[in-house]
Amino acid sequence: MAAQHPATIVPVILSGGSGTRLWPASRVGFPKQFLSLTGGRSLLQDTLARFGGRPGFGAPLVVGAEEHRFVIQDQAREIGAGLAGLLVEPVARNTAPAIASAAVWLESHDPDALMLVAPADHSIGRPEQLLAAVVAAAPAAREGWLVTFGIAPSGPDTAYGYVTRSREQLGEGVWRSGGFREKPDRASAAALIAGGDAFWNSGLFLFRPSTLLAAMTRHAPSVVEAARQAVDGGSEDLGFLRLAKAPLERIEGVSIDYALMQAADNVALAPVEDCGWSDIGSWDALFTVLSRGEPNVSVGEAIHVDSTGVLGYLTDGRLLVTLGVTDLVVVSTQDALLVARRDRAQDLRLVVEQLRAVRPGLLREGSRVYRPWGHYETLHLGDRHQVKHLWIKPGARTSLQRHVHRAEHWVVVKGTARITHENAVEDVTENQSVYLPIGARHRLENPGRIPLSLIEIQTGSYLGEDDIERFDDAYGRH
Repeated sequence: MAAQHPATIVPVILSGGSGTRLWPASRVGFPKQFLSLTGGRSLLQDTLARFGGRPGFGAPLVVGAEEHRFVIQDQAREIGAGLAGLLVEPVARNTAPAIASAAVWLESHDPDALMLVAPADHSIGRPEQLLAAVVAAAPAAREGWLVTFGIAPSGPDTAYGYVTRSREQLGEGVWRSGGFREKPDRASAAALIAGGDAFWNSGLFLFRPSTLLAAMTRHAPSVVEAARQAVDGGSEDLGFLRLAKAPLERIEGVSIDYALMQAADNVALAPVEDCGWSDIGSWDALFTVLSRGEPNVSVGEAIHVDSTGVLGYLTDGRLLVTLGVTDLVVVSTQDALLVARRDRAQDLRLVVEQLRAVRPGLLREGSRVYRPWGHYETLHLGDRHQVKHLWIKPGARTSLQRHVHRAEHWVVVKGTARITHENAVEDVTENQSVYLPIGARHRLENPGRIPLSLIEIQTGSYLGEDDIERFDDAYGRH
């Protein structure tokens, strides 16, 4: 290959997903990439940190759902990760439109860059192995190849798709792809990996924006056209680009594998050995990531007696005690408890289908709900009353609003609250409270440098979140 000046590698982080495979911890409103599953940081933060500050790597570009935009910004800010940009999708259309939109954006901002497409919700225990493979594959990507990264399989796992390599080597550590296989049965998977040339499809890719767009124009032209219109018609707002909705609504959702990789003739494969990769696609997969030879794994406090193979994940402060059980998953949140055999964890979709019919709210949001200004947790919901714990970020404020069916009592626990009540503004400090009657215009603001914590007691005939009339909002909500 001809020697060229190395191009900057821009991580393009895909932060989508329905948030159901790790229910009840993961919800649509707060899917698994925002959870701390493997350590102190969330999976998104681990992904941002994995590439941040590396020689030859630029600031990351994130593509995510519009309802998650402030969570993405907050989590990036918490670890000091500056973003090159944030593209928010008004409707979910799978990975092909998301990647095409990122390519359109990057082509106009840094056309010589290479795009490293990486899901936000994967765990990589030994990232140096992956980074070495990315650097080795960069010359092939600059030459016009669509590079996919294959993970050396530890066994014939039926939860993953597979990509094979041909005998044609394109460079050090890079081969022409021999094709894709979507989640084969166990016998077929075993036959695939027996020859040593089949790898798990990681969902990680490297290519030039122009290479990606040219190939998609040939194989999925409607996706490229929609992506160009979505970016060109997008609107800048509070540090992100909101993609235009209409062009994306006109196309069907499709993955990058189906739209392009399985059809293109310029796909290359870069195998990655021993990087500790997992897409954490189930609770059983999380057990494998965390166990490290231990008989049981617990996130949260647990006591296991004569038990083995148990994964406990507790976010509600409860103590988990097991006695004489094996191979279980126990997930406890404020509003739901899951107990399942680990070998049935892949079948959680059956639970989700029933919940979608009888309790859809449990798929949408948990007891902790995130808003642009911070978040709240519902502590108690009773007849004509509700108690919440609110956290307001420093410098943040709610909309100027009123409620038709409920009154509110606010008690400041920590920090200082600046409260607008009709035409009056006052600062309320710790251990002080304020009463807001039904119909009163009000706003809550944190003028301090630490998070504001307060208890909100709602009383009235209707306590739904849709009982709100906004008059002014810094976040563009209506």
